[in-house]
Amino acid sequence: MRYRSALLATALLATPLAAAKAQPVQGLYVGAGIGLQIPQDPRVSAAPGFGGMTHITEDLGFQGLGSVGWGFGNGLRLEVEGNYTRNGIHKLSGTSFPTKADGNLQNYGVMANAIFDMDVGFPWMYPYIGAGAGYQWTNLNGVSFTNPGGAFTYSTNDTSGAFAWQAIVGASFPIPNMPGLSATVDYRFMDILGGAKFDGSTTVGGVTSPSTIQLHNQFNHTVVFGVRYAFNTPAPPVATPMPVAAPAPAPSRSYLVFFDWDKATLTDRARQIIKEAADNSTRVQYTRIEVNGYTDTSGTPRYNQGLSVRRAQAVAGELVRNGVPRNAISIQGFGDTHLLVPTGPGVREPQNRRVEIIIR
Repeated sequence: MRYRSALLATALLATPLAAAKAQPVQGLYVGAGIGLQIPQDPRVSAAPGFGGMTHITEDLGFQGLGSVGWGFGNGLRLEVEGNYTRNGIHKLSGTSFPTKADGNLQNYGVMANAIFDMDVGFPWMYPYIGAGAGYQWTNLNGVSFTNPGGAFTYSTNDTSGAFAWQAIVGASFPIPNMPGLSATVDYRFMDILGGAKFDGSTTVGGVTSPSTIQLHNQFNHTVVFGVRYAFNTPAPPVATPMPVAAPAPAPSRSYLVFFDWDKATLTDRARQIIKEAADNSTRVQYTRIEVNGYTDTSGTPRYNQGLSVRRAQAVAGELVRNGVPRNAISIQGFGDTHLLVPTGPGVREPQNRRVEIIIR
């Protein structure tokens, strides 16, 4: 049985590496996992009354593990793994009489693993294979074997250690938008070498005496689901869009010309703004040019109405002098209505003493 299990593990490691490229994990990483442990019932011998070689039948168990390692950027990773496995003991089979079993079997230890990651052309999955060696302790925790008649009882609560090796085959699945973080799933076969021995006591016919049992062929099969985080994984490159030339700004279609208090004469700055409006009118399509005059609230409404018209006429005349056809211009005065800055009556507000040129 030992050799068949070893051959199975060797076959799992015989993946054709020539067809795969390395998935580079560079630098430090950590991992953790939990999974289902499927025991291959070990043989047990040596205690009086066992009737020769028998088998411990274990229940399905669980395994938890953690690891820390280093990736070399070429697919190879080296890591140290700590693990813990626990299975309940169901019965002792192979005896000449029915035997009840209680307690559980625990394994814990440290393994050094060498793992190779591969890139097989799927960005969402990276298979890996590996092997490891280390040391495992086996604890028979509160274990007892008793036949129903009570003629035979063996009990132990002992721990024994031995060297072990394991084979690993699995795959990692990078988690989108989280560089370095991957989900993992793998199968692990472990062989604990050298038959572990456990001290206990045997009661036969009412007489109790020290007794030692020995476990053979401690094979474990485990399916582990976990996560791994590689610290130095760069974020995926972000595609840089081709630069697009910004369109030339469209000529303005609205201009403001401001006036001194109670004046309709144009300042030098006002003439510059009007010329800019006239020049831009030749670069855009328009149906008319509106020239609207306004005042502040410091005069009477009647006076302000006349002043707003005079201001609009002054701006329109300057537009004509700069080449704008007179028949394209409409003139309106709005007096002290439509204030740019809301104020009460009798307020001298410079922002309200204005003419607005609108190219439509």
